[in-house]
Amino acid sequence: MNRRAFTTMLAAAAAILLLPAGASHAEPKVGSPAPAFSAVNSDGKTVNLADYRGKTVVLEWTNDGCPYVRKHYGTGNMQALQKKWTDQGIVWLSVISSPPGEQGFADGARANALTAERKASPSAVLLDPRQQVARAYGASVTPHMYIIKPDGTLAYAGGIDDKATTRPADVKDARNFVDAALAELKAGNPATRAYGCTVKYSS
Repeated sequence: MNRRAFTTMLAAAAAILLLPAGASHAEPKVGSPAPAFSAVNSDGKTVNLADYRGKTVVLEWTNDGCPYVRKHYGTGNMQALQKKWTDQGIVWLSVISSPPGEQGFADGARANALTAERKASPSAVLLDPRQQVARAYGASVTPHMYIIKPDGTLAYAGGIDDKATTRPADVKDARNFVDAALAELKAGNPATRAYGCTVKYSS
């Protein structure tokens, strides 16, 4: 795919959005420095974005109870993306920002069980129950996807593809923006709008 075609594809997707009207957490701009963060992963280890300086990092907001997330995991789409790109040296961090008592909340044991059950291949699963990472990135839905360049700047923020539905059958014909953005990273700074289930922020 050439750069012009990729830009056209992204423009066509700009109208696709299922964001909550009350979302108020500003999303950092593509091309700006990605917000620094520190979070505990599902194995109890503290992870910092700075640990991955010099590597491309994907952030995937997830909620196992969300039908949009289930669509991508149930079809194996998310797992295939994770494996494809982690095999090429990309760092893939799945982020769980649901607070206790809300859909999708998971402690470390539950997060590891989900990874095993779904045969997922993230580099790590980050637990963000106080939503500090989510607020820093303005994550609004699941899945909300971000790509960070090796130099620490944000290269992509938005949806996983152009089919804002919960229908598993739509995965097959969808244009996967994350896959394309990673493949075309050197061609520009793509960004699309995200769709999915609302990230439940605590007050």
